[in-house]
Amino acid sequence: MSLRLLHYSDLENAYDDPERAARIAGLVRRLRTDDGSAPIVLGSGDNTAPGVVSLVHDGRQALDLYRTLDPDVETFGNHDFDYGLEAARDIVAESPQTWVSSNVTLDGRQFGASVGVQPWTVVERAGTRVGIFGVLDDATPALNPAAEPLDVTHPIAAAREATRDLREQDVDAIVALSHLGTGDEELAATVDVDAVLGGHVPSERIERIDGTILTRPGSGGEVLLEIDLEDGSVTRHAVADAPVVESVRDRLRERLSSAGLDEVVGHVDEPIVRTETAVFRGESRIGNFVADAYRWAADADVGLQNSGGVRDGPPLEGAVTVADLVSVVPFQEPVSVAELTGEELRAVLAGAAESDLRFAEPDWWHAHVSGARLVWDVEAHALREASVGGAPIDPEATYTLATTDYLFYSADEFPALRESHRVRRLDVQYEVLAEYARERGISPSRSGRIVRSTSDD
Repeated sequence: MSLRLLHYSDLENAYDDPERAARIAGLVRRLRTDDGSAPIVLGSGDNTAPGVVSLVHDGRQALDLYRTLDPDVETFGNHDFDYGLEAARDIVAESPQTWVSSNVTLDGRQFGASVGVQPWTVVERAGTRVGIFGVLDDATPALNPAAEPLDVTHPIAAAREATRDLREQDVDAIVALSHLGTGDEELAATVDVDAVLGGHVPSERIERIDGTILTRPGSGGEVLLEIDLEDGSVTRHAVADAPVVESVRDRLRERLSSAGLDEVVGHVDEPIVRTETAVFRGESRIGNFVADAYRWAADADVGLQNSGGVRDGPPLEGAVTVADLVSVVPFQEPVSVAELTGEELRAVLAGAAESDLRFAEPDWWHAHVSGARLVWDVEAHALREASVGGAPIDPEATYTLATTDYLFYSADEFPALRESHRVRRLDVQYEVLAEYARERGISPSRSGRIVRSTSDD
């Protein structure tokens, strides 16, 4: 009998679509019973947040799904700390699965040890012992202010130690639950594991590196991946094809209806797409809408939204509610205003493509702008032109920039923007979007704000 793993990750806003979440439960239930063998069900992080219902219920909506899924093992993603360390502990304490984390400590001790978090665990299935550990991106305290008190150590060193400990447990196979994003390649190449089940990046992945299986199911709970550890095969299961577990659907519907975010704030005639391709491949209507709202609210020279802060999901169309706008930027982050010299502003905007983020694909574009036009030389990997209000940026002039407060303390995205540049804070992001929609409507267009060209263009 083959040994199967069932991998889910980055469910994030799946809970905002109760039927989709209920189909995730239905898919796991079906795969547990189809041939009489039970797969080991594993989650690799960001399965409690972000999202609309997540924001309202501090991630506890995940328990509605967990109690039906009854997963075996889970690890943390950076967003699992969105509502603070105590909220994360509470979810761990009330969820049925074992949580593992090999490189997250607090005050020198294993984070969550008091509620059962372990550096690794062993699951036995069909007479086979599988060792499982989890690692988190060590940039998490910079990515998520709620995680700032944590000490997230180097994941590769932690993985080697966990693997060594598991070998001493006489395991037959070792599986890494990874929330490293593109760091999965180094993990697979340098640590002796049989499979790396990854997350953190919204694109899907099924690969091998030197005999190690690498998987990533993408974000939003659209897909689960089934890995056969004996023959190395990976099967992709579309959640949309699964049956609905009505109890999960009904409970999440109740949570959504109690959120109080159903006010209609605008109408969209032409659907505004917010897929991964739209968000990360250059100028987009959804990115322009968000950046325009920020600039309008602050009466700033430039609006800036990082691409990773716009979450993918169904298009905005027809009547748009506050909940719909929360789903676009589902964070309790204010819009903040910076004052910069032209030289500093140009350095900030250069971060639109110059990024070494481990959750980023190599060709991703990281900025959406308002009030500015950027020409990026793809071959030279340089910002060729940057203008504001139709005029080239004057390095000696002073400009105002409205953006998400997150970028002021992130050391990874747009590092040239610093806390010392901040001069004021406005409302929470989605509240700014809602007010802009009420006052100005929702009809963004692409207008040539971002041009990605070659040196010969």
